[in-house]
Amino acid sequence: MKQLLELLGLLALVQGGMGLLHEFTDWHIGLVQRIGFLDGYEVYASVALIVLAFALFAAAESRRSG
Repeated sequence: MKQLLELLGLLALVQGGMGLLHEFTDWHIGLVQRIGFLDGYEVYASVALIVLAFALFAAAESRRSG
């Protein structure tokens, strides 16, 4: 379970970072800008993904190994 939480945290962190990179550099990477209902809220969604990633890392750290 700990490894799954860490993997999900890593994916959220990468997608959030790529979403912010897309917003500030206009590189067409990441999934956040491709989701239609987030149109206009991509920065907020990317920041939320980064916060979620840190919450998942904290939850994984609090779990016992094994």
